[in-house]
Amino acid sequence: MSTEILAPMPGTIWKVHVKEGDDVIEGQELLILEAMKMENPIITTTAGKIKQVGVKVEDKVATKQLLLVIE
Repeated sequence: MSTEILAPMPGTIWKVHVKEGDDVIEGQELLILEAMKMENPIITTTAGKIKQVGVKVEDKVATKQLLLVIE
């Protein structure tokens, strides 16, 4: 079963800490979303392997836009 990580708010991707194929653990920081001049860490709530990274640094994202898929 896959888990989709969605943007909680509109903003700009500041850093991406993972790539496709990486193993992640619950609570791991995946990327940083800059919104309203604040850095917001996006953290996984599940362990697994990164199946898809849908964004890159400096991408503008909308609320609920797909950021990553973990399987």
